[in-house]
Amino acid sequence: MAIPRVGMSSAAIFTHLDELKQNDVRWREGRAFTLVYFAGDDVLAVAEEAYRRYSTENALNTDAFPSLRTIQSEVVAMVGDWLNAGDEGAGFMTSGGTESILLAVKAARERGRDLGITQPNVVLPISAHAAFEKGCYYFGLESRRTAVGADWRADVAAMEAAIDANTVLLVGSSPQYPQGVIDPIAQIAELAAAHNINCHVDACMGGVVLTYLERLGESIPAWNFAVPGVTSISVDLHKYGYTAKGASVIIHRSKQLRNYQTYVTDNWLGGLYGSSGVLGTKGGGSMAAAWAVMHYLGDEGYLRVTSAARQACLQLADSIATIPSLAVRARPQATLLAFGATDATQLDVFAVAAALWRRGWYVDRQGPPPSLHCTVSNVHLGKIEEFVADLKASVDESLASAERGLEGRYGTVE
Repeated sequence: MAIPRVGMSSAAIFTHLDELKQNDVRWREGRAFTLVYFAGDDVLAVAEEAYRRYSTENALNTDAFPSLRTIQSEVVAMVGDWLNAGDEGAGFMTSGGTESILLAVKAARERGRDLGITQPNVVLPISAHAAFEKGCYYFGLESRRTAVGADWRADVAAMEAAIDANTVLLVGSSPQYPQGVIDPIAQIAELAAAHNINCHVDACMGGVVLTYLERLGESIPAWNFAVPGVTSISVDLHKYGYTAKGASVIIHRSKQLRNYQTYVTDNWLGGLYGSSGVLGTKGGGSMAAAWAVMHYLGDEGYLRVTSAARQACLQLADSIATIPSLAVRARPQATLLAFGATDATQLDVFAVAAALWRRGWYVDRQGPPPSLHCTVSNVHLGKIEEFVADLKASVDESLASAERGLEGRYGTVE
């Protein structure tokens, strides 16, 4: 396809864009249990307007845009307060959870180099996010995956057995994505401290939710910087922070540890180049949107949307437990849950996902074991009964047809 010889009118452009979206999932109606997080039209409007006002600003060099320096500093400080980072905590905004995780891997490698380690490895449970695998591949570390227990949580003894003199990083998740449970962070961090290596907590999904669930009175296992030995934590604001896409934060326990994340060079003709992350150009839109939404919602707003998401998640878990052909993989500790067939020879849950999609619902397909995954957010409160009715109909349809579904993809390369 070639670019048009004559430019289109703005009206024609926007009409065409609207037409392209006709077959997209209707996430504003709560029909997507993944990818999109919606806290209401008012929150979305604040995010979009803030994004618009800063869409062309560039945080590559905040000497030119000191407003973005202030925005980043204040966002990181607010997240640090959530995480009990104290006065010593230091971090940066990133483009998303993947970049935050990549930087945690890179920082561990650099610290390892200072300790004389030239063939570094990372020890992490098989449940840890795929982005850690990506980071190991990009930065030349060995990934050592370890078993999880029957409860899907990291097996600390298995992690300990995998550590050697070249290990630079241990990983725990709060919660882990596949089954929505919290790893034993205190034990993992204690193990890391005993070996003088980094411990990263992936709280991309849970950093906001767990903070506010605890404030709502729920019992949450220790998971943040209150745990000795935790050296860095990632939190995505464009997930349960309900901000515009492209906003995550990684915070280190100290500025000294944060230094291992950054990159500086003058080995070219363009002058001193410093970068806080993988990206060079750093769009101001998502940064401003995060700042705006966090100020708009405030503590009271986050308590409200977190409570709504948690209620909807528990309602969904309880409803699935009443369907004989299905079983929840683990009782959700936050707002993520996975479920599968009680008898995989009789029911293919991927066929159930296809039937749900025909009814307008989009859920993630994952495995092993074959499961359907729901990321439950504020928008789903009040939608669970309708979803469960269609889920039951989809199960009945799949049982009757003996249909086999296609395994899903968490991400695509098209």
